[in-house]
Formats: sequence, structure tokens, C-alpha cells
Amino acid sequence: MYPLEGTGPLGPLLPAHISELVVGLVLFAIIIFVVWKVIVPRFETMYTERADAIRGGIERAEQAQDEAAQALAAYREKLATADDEAARIRDAAKATGTQIEAEMRSKAEDDAARIVNSARAQVEAEKSLAMESLRKDVGQMATTLAGRILGESLDDDARVKKTVDSFIVSLSEDSPKK
Repeated sequence: MYPLEGTGPLGPLLPAHISELVVGLVLFAIIIFVVWKVIVPRFETMYTERADAIRGGIERAEQAQDEAAQALAAYREKLATADDEAARIRDAAKATGTQIEAEMRSKAEDDAARIVNSARAQVEAEKSLAMESLRKDVGQMATTLAGRILGESLDDDARVKKTVDSFIVSLSEDSPKK
């Protein structure tokens, strides 16, 4: 009547002998008990450890992110301060440069004026020496020449000097002014 021995009308779900069903239920209960007492606590422990590790990782990541945000804010503040400091230093350098330029220009103008005055004084001194030398030499030559022309000696220095001076004055008046 049954094609397979050891099976009931529902097959392996309803075995022919009740003892097989009881043994199957007992073994199933033992497996459930072992799973419940050994495997489930290990899974729970592992799940808790992983959850704690993930939470700790998230907390550490959030903390690191907060620290990074604080460091970024501090960096931006320092950068802004450095920009302000650089602008202040640049302005101070420009002011100092302008002051140094003005001082150098003033010193150069003073030096130029001193050199021009010194040169003028030197030219005047050389002019005086040249005029004195010219008076002496021209006076002697004129006196010698006049003495030869007149045939007499002109030894009176005061008279000769007066004649030479009037001659030089007349020459300077006759020469064209530049």
C-alpha cells in the first residue's frame, strides 16, 4: 500500500512510527537549545562588539571632524591675521621707503647745492687769480711796449697800475656781454 517503507501517508512529515517523530522532536529541541544557549549569545556578543566598534568609529569620526573644523577655523583666523599683518608691514615698508626716498632726495639736493657753491667759489677764486695774473703780465708787457714806443722808461708802479686797470676796465666794457 505504501510505496516507500517507513513513511506514512504524508511522507516524511508523518512517519509510520511515532518513535521517529518523538526522536525528531527531541533532536530538534536539542538543536534549538544548543543554538539558543551557545550560538545566539556568540552572535549577540559579536553583534554588540561590532555595533560598539561602529558607534566608536562614528564618534571618533565625528570628533575628528569637529577637530578638523576647529583647526580649519583657527587656520582661517591665522590666515586673516597674517593677511592683515602682511598689509600692515607692506604699508609700513611703503612709508619707510617714501621717507628714505625723501631723505635721499634732500641729501642729494643739499650735496648738489654744496658742490655748485663750491664750484662757484672755486671759479671766482680762479677768476680773481687769472685777473691778477693778467693785470700783472699785461701791465708789464704794456709798460715795456709803451716804454719802447716812447723811448723812455716807465718805472712808476702806481701810474702804470692805474693805466693798466683803466685799460682792462675799458676792455671789459667794450667786450660783448654773454
